[in-house]
Amino acid sequence: MYHSRLAFALAMAALAAILLPSPLPAQITFQRTYGGPNSDAGSEVRQTTDGGYIVAGSTSSFGAGSSDFYLIKSDTNGDTMWTRTFGGRLYDQGGSVVPTTDGGYIITGVADSLGAGDYDVYLIKTDADGDTLWTRTYGGDTCDWGMSVRQTDDSGYIITGSTWSYGAGLYDLYLVRLSVSGDTLWTRTYGGAGGDEGYSVQQTSDGGFIIAGNTWSYGAGSADVYLVMTDAFGDTSWTRTYGGAEWDEGCSVQPTSDGGYIVTGTTNSFGAGGSDVYLIKTDSSGDTLWTKTFGGADNDRGSSVQQTTDSGYIIAGYTSSFGAGESDVYLIKTDSMGNVAVSVAEPRTGPTRAPALSLCCEPNPFRTRTAISLQLTADSPAELAIFDASGRCVRTLTVNRAPCTVWDGKDELGQPLPSGAYFARLDAAGQHASTRIVLQR
Repeated sequence: MYHSRLAFALAMAALAAILLPSPLPAQITFQRTYGGPNSDAGSEVRQTTDGGYIVAGSTSSFGAGSSDFYLIKSDTNGDTMWTRTFGGRLYDQGGSVVPTTDGGYIITGVADSLGAGDYDVYLIKTDADGDTLWTRTYGGDTCDWGMSVRQTDDSGYIITGSTWSYGAGLYDLYLVRLSVSGDTLWTRTYGGAGGDEGYSVQQTSDGGFIIAGNTWSYGAGSADVYLVMTDAFGDTSWTRTYGGAEWDEGCSVQPTSDGGYIVTGTTNSFGAGGSDVYLIKTDSSGDTLWTKTFGGADNDRGSSVQQTTDSGYIIAGYTSSFGAGESDVYLIKTDSMGNVAVSVAEPRTGPTRAPALSLCCEPNPFRTRTAISLQLTADSPAELAIFDASGRCVRTLTVNRAPCTVWDGKDELGQPLPSGAYFARLDAAGQHASTRIVLQR
């Protein structure tokens, strides 16, 4: 299916972003798919010490419930060595994985089957064979989501995501600091009266943490890129927002060799199209040195960024403006100032968005039901799909000629989905439009 191929392609592109800076004696290339008869998606991939790969995501084809954590270990050629599923009878979804210093793996995401609330941050520690050593959940009475996990310099862990259980607003950016055994050392929330989310976290050289995400509480537009710098105890050193009048989002942050930071994500405020890849370079205090956008007339997104050995940057994401398909992997290499000397992306031969194709949602955010208003070209066959923040299609809705279609916040199996950001995408006759929806339980 499109969404599964896209999600896995994005994960493999993110891997390319990690590998490109290191010269290899020989280049191994391959394409692989993993999964069963239902919906399966990869959300993060990392290379392992044996030259193979570890992939985390979610599966509706295997496991105990409607959706389970999915862990895949492959060899250097992408051939499956083993797979594991984790979760219970309800909705559980993996989002982030990293190899750990003991040869095993740490995985985070969201679980409805376990924990204290409707949904909780779910953390799983495995050995080198993917067998469970321990699991933990973190959160309160409502919804809490883990989006990114990294191992810290003391062999413990740091998780970022979002929380509806704690904090100041609708939902807040959530940071959880853990010991090597997964016990909570401290938790912090960041944000204001609106919604705030963390998508990417890294430990900095001074032992603190840098977090990228988005904020509906602060900034210039409906949502802005949100960058939070903390000390080693999670206390805020500074925060910054970046963006314009429309919706902008930070998906990945990395420290750079000059002591600053590089951030990528998506902007609807600037650039050439509906949404563009957004690249932001800051100094050590988060003040903007320069910004760049990349993309075409349609929707383009940056999902991962790394600094390369020549002091430039490599960005992985997806594009609907260029390439051969409905959406393609987008890999951008820049110099140290974010410039691209030669573009090899060719625009599509025909228009990808028609002025008469649009959609919007009301209410947004919503708790139980939202009406998705459609504007279609006459007699065009149409499909309306709902995607979660990882790019996984969670629901396909019937489209008719009525002025709106109602979504009840449930997946294909009728299970309530967790609070969070979702995207509605309308496709008709080779053209499409999309909008962001926030579900608040």
